[in-house]
Amino acid sequence: MNEQVLIKALVEHAYLEGDFVLRSGRRSRYYLDKYRFETVPELLGALGERLAIAVAEHEPEVARLAAPELGAVALAAAASLASQLPFLIVRKEAKGYGTSNRLEGVSESGELVCLIEDVVTSGGAALQAVETVREAGLVCRTAICVVDREEGGSDELARHGVRLWPLFRASDLLGQVKSVVNPHG
Repeated sequence: MNEQVLIKALVEHAYLEGDFVLRSGRRSRYYLDKYRFETVPELLGALGERLAIAVAEHEPEVARLAAPELGAVALAAAASLASQLPFLIVRKEAKGYGTSNRLEGVSESGELVCLIEDVVTSGGAALQAVETVREAGLVCRTAICVVDREEGGSDELARHGVRLWPLFRASDLLGQVKSVVNPHG
């Protein structure tokens, strides 16, 4: 799936207009519903391939991927299959039973990990995942997301030593929305 076709598919499946409160607490007139694109096999497969390519380009020495639950796990699994890199699931909090781990999967201290994210707004969820990964003795200096909403998340991650590489920016998708609504400019 080429870039323009993928952008169009993301807009068609995930772009919603209305009055939304985002995880960051901010209000928005639009919402990118990650579950609407992560649950479509054709889109998930195409995104997994693009994420794997981006990981190889921006963090070629990486040992494994990591993804915050729940939203980015399907993306990390798709990228893992495409890249053959193992991945970790980063829990928001330790479960109260079993291993009580915040990181699910196997890793060794000192390994280089690349964070996979879905939609980044303020960077809060990504930063929490990076902190969890680092507390486990792993190195994380790169995050790759499907969409950067361009609302400060990249800068916030940079302040903590993490470079964000988006597959797409909100402006890419919003430009597609405008062309669908008014195709003649």
